[in-house]
Amino acid sequence: MKSRRALRTIARAGVALAALVFAVLAYVYLTLPDVRPLAATNPRSTAFMELRAREAAVQGKTARQVQVWIPYTRISQNLKRAVLVAEDDAFWEHEGIDVEQIRRSIEIDLAKGAAIRGASTITQQLAKNLYLSPSRNPLRKLRELIITRRLEAALPKARILELYLNLIEWGDGVWGAEAAARRYFQTSAASLSREQAALLAGAIINPRILNPARPNGRLVARQRLILGRMGSIEPPAPVPIPVATPDDSSPEPSAPDTPSRRPPDQEGFPENAFPDTNEPPLPPAISETPPER
Repeated sequence: MKSRRALRTIARAGVALAALVFAVLAYVYLTLPDVRPLAATNPRSTAFMELRAREAAVQGKTARQVQVWIPYTRISQNLKRAVLVAEDDAFWEHEGIDVEQIRRSIEIDLAKGAAIRGASTITQQLAKNLYLSPSRNPLRKLRELIITRRLEAALPKARILELYLNLIEWGDGVWGAEAAARRYFQTSAASLSREQAALLAGAIINPRILNPARPNGRLVARQRLILGRMGSIEPPAPVPIPVATPDDSSPEPSAPDTPSRRPPDQEGFPENAFPDTNEPPLPPAISETPPER
């Protein structure tokens, strides 16, 4: 008799647990954002931008934010290659989640070694930057994985990389490739050299600490690794999809894949957005090719 009661109790507990899991999954799924508008609309803000604004408000400050959108075709191929090397060298091979890289990262972590990048793909980072937070909460991670798969299903690879390069944090108040290029090198994102691109890509791992204009030893070492591997990476070709900002009334198609070489201007940026900081010159290019991972 007691064994039957125990079995019924276990069965009821199992049913209750299954119902709870189903409810959590249903809540996660139903509250996920619709990523389909990103195919034709450039977001004006992200969850990470809003997070920085809240952090500044707590300190009684106004968050500095410099970000100007540029189309994929006006971002240097050097930067695209460098970022793919540094953040997601298997970008072409996965559908948002790089299982092999997760395995390798776990092995490296167990061995207490070092790697160029972590286990998160560019699509996962985009999902987190757009909609989530830096929290390591398992529920947050589950949302990230589902949003990642939705992004991969809804958008071409070139659009995912375009969004990432325009929205990523590249320092205090610096968002996106154009703002970063002007802030650190006084040039446009279209005109970045291999060496400059490798420094920017290397700083993504900790953009609020690593300064591409004043690279420390760690950043220079990452630059060396990235430069040695850039030749093996091919960025996605541009996709001619009309894209507009939310307040544009008539989207215009992307320009041809020919980066502008005109002298950079400051049109569209706030006054004094890029003050003269007397940054030291870029360190010389490092030609040695490191051993392959």
